[in-house]
Amino acid sequence: MTGDGPHVVVRPPDEHGGRRVHVDGRSVGIALGPADVLEFLRRAGIDPDEAAPYGEGLIDWQGGGPAEWGRH
Repeated sequence: MTGDGPHVVVRPPDEHGGRRVHVDGRSVGIALGPADVLEFLRRAGIDPDEAAPYGEGLIDWQGGGPAEWGRH
C-alpha cells in the first residue's frame, strides 16, 4: 500500500462470513462481498473506480484476499 491516501482495511471473515471494513481507523460496515466493500468506499468519499479491481494497492486485505468470503 502507498502512504498517500486513505488507509482501508478489510478484516478476516467473522463467524457469519462478513468482513468488517475500516477506513482511516473508523469502522464503516460489514461487507458480505466485494460490492459491499466498494459501496462503503464510495460512502467514505473514495472513488470506487480507484479501488477496482479489488482495491489492489489501496486495500489491506487481512485474513485472505478479496475472494475470501464465508465462514472462516
